Amino acid sequence: MAGPAGDGKCAAGITATAAGELRAYRAYARRWVFLLVVSLLSCSNATLWLSFAPVADIVAQRFLLSTDQVNWLSLVYLVVSIPCGVVAIWVLDSVGLRWATVLCAWLNFAGSALRALPCIIVEVQYPFAFLMGGQSLCALAQTLVIFSPAKLAALWFPEHQRAMANMIGTMANPLGILLASVLSPALVKKEDDIPVVLGIYVIPAGLACLLATACLWESVPPTPPSAGAAHSTSEKFLDGLKLLLRNKAYVVLALCFGGGVGIFTSFSALLQQILCASGYSNEFAGLCGALFIVFGILGALVLGLYVDRTKHFTEAIKIGFCLTSVVCVAFALVSQLQGQAVALAAICSLLGLFGFSVAPVAMELAVECSFPVGEGAAAGLVFILGQAEGVLIMVLLTALTVPRVEPSFSTCQGGQDPLDWKVSVLLMAGLCTVFSCCLVLFFHPPYRRLRAEAHMSPSIQESECPATVDHAPGQQSPPEGPPRPPQGPGTDAAGSPGAARS
Repeated sequence: MAGPAGDGKCAAGITATAAGELRAYRAYARRWVFLLVVSLLSCSNATLWLSFAPVADIVAQRFLLSTDQVNWLSLVYLVVSIPCGVVAIWVLDSVGLRWATVLCAWLNFAGSALRALPCIIVEVQYPFAFLMGGQSLCALAQTLVIFSPAKLAALWFPEHQRAMANMIGTMANPLGILLASVLSPALVKKEDDIPVVLGIYVIPAGLACLLATACLWESVPPTPPSAGAAHSTSEKFLDGLKLLLRNKAYVVLALCFGGGVGIFTSFSALLQQILCASGYSNEFAGLCGALFIVFGILGALVLGLYVDRTKHFTEAIKIGFCLTSVVCVAFALVSQLQGQAVALAAICSLLGLFGFSVAPVAMELAVECSFPVGEGAAAGLVFILGQAEGVLIMVLLTALTVPRVEPSFSTCQGGQDPLDWKVSVLLMAGLCTVFSCCLVLFFHPPYRRLRAEAHMSPSIQESECPATVDHAPGQQSPPEGPPRPPQGPGTDAAGSPGAARS
């Protein structure tokens, strides 16, 4: 039995270990600068994506385009991200976060400037080519910034701040959608207002480009902020993708959450066209889009704080998905009625509160259940699948529309016959319900990163002071017995013999 000497040795070991851990892990203040740049860049990129959708009818008149062509200015983001997303994952995990962010900033700025050229040059024969070219450059930039928050949080932030940092970076994108939903219909009342709006959207893109080039000096901090950061990106790129495809929990999350991303992307891009066909103005559609984002950001803030403290990732995302499905069904029914402005505004608010708020939690959960695969690959593959599903959903929703046969109170401009969106919005609600049911029934993930960080505690604490070992929140103490061997060459993500580690 250990006496006083043994207790003193144990206490000394704990003191030395604690001091060593303080020296080993450190969080730097400049992590907030990096997060600010990534957030501003993501916000700017989102405003460029949705700048045309809230005023699709006026844009079509200004540049002599069809409604389908205007829709493609938003849809190109989804199309480009599918093949280029894999390259972006490799850039993030292999080239580094800093260079990926700088490249993204320059692409974003160049795209925003190219879009404005048809309004600067008086005689442009094919303005659609400039608009589509600029949107395509911005779409390339999106693939580099949309995956960044999860990797930035893992590399630069301590364990108790990761979910919050991921939430801030991820929610910057819907904040940009909010700005576009409000600014575009507020500033564009007639065709001559479009050049002013395109010029305004260049300003934040230029500012983000300047800050990224001047203020970012390194991809990773000199000292990691946590044990998870010290072992980040421990799998080779192709090996990591293979592990992800063999990970059942990750595949279920990617398909279901990716489907949710596709639904919300289509909802944001088509909201104005759905509502104007039922007699609502562009300003009201912009208000609904704004409420959708504002309540989503508020919900994400509360949920981010909650999961940072409790680590209840799975419960949060399942409940959020189920509530989103209920509200989506309500939108499908009420959006086809006239004079329901208050109800529609409330429904769009709840849709954002329950739906958008789970996005950063899902990204963090993707990293948790796929560790030690790189954060760029884990978050990026989810997004790529979401964009692919978004293309299919958006094309399907628009293809199912038919001209209205009953009397219409349409406020849509452009001289085209109003469309009937009834079947399309019901399909959207049905898909959301299917994805929610699959997630609840088949998604049961392990928290591999938290478990790995708990097992990285020094051996002196486990062997001599088992009662004082602190474990990750939400994790049970390991059973007594021989310690598990650390993961190394010849072991897979779960610690069993498998794929070779890099």
